[in-house]
Amino acid sequence: MTEAAYRRIVAEIRRRIEAGELRPGERVPSARAITREWGVAIATATKAHAVLRDEGLTTARPGVGTVVAGAAPPRDADLDRDRIVAAAIAIADRDGMAELSMRRIAADLGVATMSLYRHVPGRDELVLAMIDAALGGLRVPPRYLGDWRADLAVCCRAMWEVFQRHPWLASSMSLTRPQMVPNALRLGEWLMGSLNGTGLDVFHRMLVEVLLFTFVRGVASGLEPEAEARRDSGLTDDEWMDSQEEAFRQVATTINAPHFAQLAAAHEFEFDLDVLFEFGLARLLDGIGALIGPAVPPIGPATG
Repeated sequence: MTEAAYRRIVAEIRRRIEAGELRPGERVPSARAITREWGVAIATATKAHAVLRDEGLTTARPGVGTVVAGAAPPRDADLDRDRIVAAAIAIADRDGMAELSMRRIAADLGVATMSLYRHVPGRDELVLAMIDAALGGLRVPPRYLGDWRADLAVCCRAMWEVFQRHPWLASSMSLTRPQMVPNALRLGEWLMGSLNGTGLDVFHRMLVEVLLFTFVRGVASGLEPEAEARRDSGLTDDEWMDSQEEAFRQVATTINAPHFAQLAAAHEFEFDLDVLFEFGLARLLDGIGALIGPAVPPIGPATG
């Protein structure tokens, strides 16, 4: 039974490699992931890894794990800042910021750790470069639509998409001590420019920009913990909620919470971050519309 199980696992991972679903240099499922996906013992998963290595399909890379063989790591001479930042983002996207280190990046690139410091002075500078590169992927229309609400919505949804692609980004960006990176300033400038023609002065525009950024970042702050929970538990968000349904119903009954009990009985409410984002964005835009409607008193430094 054990032999059949590990051979079945090997065959499936081989198929993924041959189909291009797993490419050279990419990590294959860890032993723990195999136990969750195939429901086998850790010894069976370990044996499957050994067979994959013996067949030359995978190789162990220190600090990274077991990866698909065939990727030629770059030489130190080929290393540059962009390559380091891209590798760092790939690690953070896949495994979270807690797993990011200069040693891990070097292992992923197949170079000496000290060679990274010729291009990036340290972790703080690396995180700034990662933020700038990630925000550089934010795409807004080349020109305004001419409707402040539509323009703000387009930009906020573009922000939300970037945060979803990079779950680590929200927790890495500071509100009270904003990082001075070019693409963050471009984002703020685009948001404030959306309010051209509304009559809002630059101080109100800045408050609107900070408010919207804070909202999107706040919702997105749940992305990395959720990704970590999925990695650790092997359960999707929906699967975890389903597993908690009975406990939720019992607690709601115990503390006399009729509204929550009604939700539990309805089986219709889904706690989905996309739904929360769209609901909150619409309400914020409603509020900004109310601000724009009447004459807005100036809040900047007194003039004259």
